[in-house]
Amino acid sequence: MAFLEDLKGFYGTGEKNRAGQSLEEFLDRYDPRKYDCPSCTTDIVAVQCDEPLRSWGQPLKLLLVKRGNHPSIGWYATPGGFVELKEDLYEGAARELQEETGVTGLPLQQLRTWGAYDRDPRWRVITTSFLALTEGDLPVRAGDDAADALWMDVSLRLVSEEDGQQRKEIWELCLDHEERKVHVAARVERTYFPDAVLPRERYRLLWADGLAVDHGCIITQALLYLKERLEERTGGKTVR
Repeated sequence: MAFLEDLKGFYGTGEKNRAGQSLEEFLDRYDPRKYDCPSCTTDIVAVQCDEPLRSWGQPLKLLLVKRGNHPSIGWYATPGGFVELKEDLYEGAARELQEETGVTGLPLQQLRTWGAYDRDPRWRVITTSFLALTEGDLPVRAGDDAADALWMDVSLRLVSEEDGQQRKEIWELCLDHEERKVHVAARVERTYFPDAVLPRERYRLLWADGLAVDHGCIITQALLYLKERLEERTGGKTVR
């Protein structure tokens, strides 16, 4: 039985395959369990600025949830979760953001796919990260399997850099909520080829304190993406 009811966009030339099957016959016999199927999730890096965001260097907050279940129970993570079988990634990200934090209506920018096989102990889990931006106050409330949800002050600092054909940078990520006395941090290595047509950008988590799985990498990449977009608009000027 076909996964989709409407097949009109999938007939190609309409010819039969080497086994003499039409598209319908092929789909009737197709077994998706022939291969182990990875699970698909989304993670949302939601950034908040009290004032209109015009330049990198303005104070920012980032939305994190406290995990109420394994893995990384009790640690903080970006909102996100598993995408349903018949749900687009964007729809899944928006749904998970609402279920875990109560936030709705934020435009989401799809950023990157994170597919290291060992990033989750439960199964082969591939996640797609999204970036959201809001200006002004936006209340949040924890829901679903999140034990807490809060906006945390965020800073990203370049610790070291090595120039060459391949550029290597070490970034230190810190997130704080002074009132709740919550502090989480991570250190991330970013490598890329700055002069190449395809920069081949890679991220590696060096260590994390209170931040779940590889979310230090996910957050760092999203913030650097935002930094680069803002600097493009301001000619590289940074607000101190």
